[in-house]
Amino acid sequence: MPRYALKVEYHGAPFAGWQRQKDLPSVQGAIEAALARLEPGPHTIAAAGRTDAGVHGLGQVAHCDMSRDWDPFRLSEALNWHLKPQPVAIVAAARVADDWHARFSATERQYLFRLLMRRAPATHDAGLVWQVGHHLDAAAMQAAADLLVGRHDFTTFRSSICQAASPVKTLDELRVEAVESFSGSEIRFHVRARSFLHNQVRSFVGTLERVGAGAWTPDQVRAALEARDRAACGPVCPPQGLYLARVGYPEPVFDKLG
Repeated sequence: MPRYALKVEYHGAPFAGWQRQKDLPSVQGAIEAALARLEPGPHTIAAAGRTDAGVHGLGQVAHCDMSRDWDPFRLSEALNWHLKPQPVAIVAAARVADDWHARFSATERQYLFRLLMRRAPATHDAGLVWQVGHHLDAAAMQAAADLLVGRHDFTTFRSSICQAASPVKTLDELRVEAVESFSGSEIRFHVRARSFLHNQVRSFVGTLERVGAGAWTPDQVRAALEARDRAACGPVCPPQGLYLARVGYPEPVFDKLG
């Protein structure tokens, strides 16, 4: 059966997350239903990462097995037709080796988190950013973020329901960027690692926001990390500003689109 990689973009607001759930809308369920319109099912797809309810995808990657030998472009076009009007799009498709796996072949994941600083309610970006009504010190947040980069026991920044075998992970990048957009002043967090713990990025951002607001110091973030205690974590931020931005593989999958 030919295997195809799919690059997927989606707005997470209408969904209970990526993973298929009984009686609840999911991104996985939407794509599998579209696949069933092309070939008799059932279809089961695998993704590079399972995003939570409200989290968005810019560069999620999944793979599917088909009976027919599809032209990748025609497959993406057909899926997009059957996905309408849901906010899910197959940005690219590519034929891959039979043993290629969207999750297990991946070498890194990159997340983006958008935080909007303004008092007026967001309109165009509603549901796409976490909004706060106060100024944040990006330099202070970066100083604290630097303490988290590297290989650590991230128990403090791990959900109590996380199913990972170990809390030890290597964080390759946690960059804090101040951006002026048409909507106002934004802080954008760029986070990169091979793999993540459940709620790790949102735990980072919620804690760093406290540093930016002056309620925490970078030294308190260091102490929280070293405590290896979930109770030492700052507040977990809401999901709507989080995006799975890119998944990396040893070899390019989607040519220039990958």
